[in-house]
Amino acid sequence: MRHPFVVLLIAAWFAAPVAAQQKLTLSIGSGGTGGVYYPLGGGLAQVLSRHVPGWQATAEVTGGSVDNLKLVGTGKADLGFSMADAAWDAYSGNDKFTGRKLPLRTLMVLYPNRMHVVTTEASGIETMKDLVGKRVSVGSAGSATEVMAVRVLEAYGLADSVKRERLSVNESVNAMKDRKIDAFFWAGGVPTAAVTDLAATPGVKIRLLDHAGAVEAMNKRFGPLYSPNVIPKSVYPGMARDSTNATVWNVLVVNAAMPDDVAYTIVKIVFERKSELVAVHKEFATLSLEYQTSGAAALPFHPGAVRYFAEKGLKLQ
Repeated sequence: MRHPFVVLLIAAWFAAPVAAQQKLTLSIGSGGTGGVYYPLGGGLAQVLSRHVPGWQATAEVTGGSVDNLKLVGTGKADLGFSMADAAWDAYSGNDKFTGRKLPLRTLMVLYPNRMHVVTTEASGIETMKDLVGKRVSVGSAGSATEVMAVRVLEAYGLADSVKRERLSVNESVNAMKDRKIDAFFWAGGVPTAAVTDLAATPGVKIRLLDHAGAVEAMNKRFGPLYSPNVIPKSVYPGMARDSTNATVWNVLVVNAAMPDDVAYTIVKIVFERKSELVAVHKEFATLSLEYQTSGAAALPFHPGAVRYFAEKGLKLQ
């Protein structure tokens, strides 16, 4: 990966509007191929490359939020998808970023990330307490799924009571099929392709464990980042009932050093070409101006984003 801000700083020297500039390359930190960030990143890359003359954007496969935050914060990627809780940790120097604050800014609030705690009816696991002594994947190393999964387990007093594995969502699904794990955590949009694959597997009937009861304890400890939500039974094949869950918003983050015109243009293109993005993945349908003022951004907005939203009459927090 080349160092993107060399290119960005050159772009900032031009007096002409950024849309008229040439040869600007952008790297987008997305996620694993079985999750939602990867198709979203690919769709975003296509739209930016298609509609801004001279721009070429590429989505990179990564471990997820934590990796993306590190890449963007150190200038090795230009944009990154992240859960708001992990972004706040990176900005504040907490948890996996203890003692190392990263110069990050929010570009826009995207959509809610719903935590899935996935098992099967054959496992006999019916509640969170039934995970005691079980083999459970908490998400891949470098992902915000792992951060949030551990927080959910801690809220239930289960952090030291499960046998943890650190697998991606694709790896978790394969391990479930091979009966190498009993359950797995996955924080993502719905539907998530890998979970759909497991649910559609012959002879498998998935069960999502209710865990919205963790939200109060999580917010008390980490701040008002989480909210209770529901994954309807219609989302995945074979679900017997709706599942209550903990939810956190997703944000698109950039380095504070990104030139204002570049940030402004990205936000403008995303909102103006929303229909093209929705065609890639329906989670883009959640993208809304109203959510930008909801407080879900966690981090300060980039000045380029503030400029665009101000033009739309929004006063950001």
